Amino acid sequence: MSRSKRPTPEPHVAPTGELRDGFKFRSGRLALDLPASLAARLKAEPRDLLATPHDLGRWLVAAGLAAKDPKPSDEELRQARDLREALYRLARASVSGEDFDAKDRALVNRWAAEPPPAPQLGSEGLTWTSGGVRSLLAAVARDGVELLGGPLAERIRNCEGEGCALLFVDTSRSGQRRWCSMSGCGNKAKVEEFRRRQREDGR
Repeated sequence: MSRSKRPTPEPHVAPTGELRDGFKFRSGRLALDLPASLAARLKAEPRDLLATPHDLGRWLVAAGLAAKDPKPSDEELRQARDLREALYRLARASVSGEDFDAKDRALVNRWAAEPPPAPQLGSEGLTWTSGGVRSLLAAVARDGVELLGGPLAERIRNCEGEGCALLFVDTSRSGQRRWCSMSGCGNKAKVEEFRRRQREDGR
């Protein structure tokens, strides 16, 4: 009597693209993508895309850190927001050539010291085990420590798009990248420049 073959589980494929489930991933680093979850940061009424614990779970999945919603708690949501803002202020300080705020640095370091997700060799290949949401936030904090404390810190840029507060790592050969996204802010800038020239030519 033949046994039915057990179906092979589909491997987890990390999501890709600049826009994932309503979140922007344009920076090239998780430590800068998390701050992007506060939309319209420079406007009078910014919009927090991490409004609920479920939103944080969605972001962790979109970031490729979790295969499914890890069900964050209200406290973990608050902690994620605190980490987000500390990372943003530290990155801004790096861009401006200012000293890091001691409290922000200490907060990120505390998170980076938490146990991160661990790689495991499963029957189907690479898998990850984690201690829950805290370990996923630790991975983001570690990315921040490595970025802000390493040579790429000099490549962190502010997007030059009007009203855009996104930060990104400029990995271009020339080091002259101006926008968080060519298809987003870059395209808007080109359209505005084209219209400006049209207005000038029409005078």
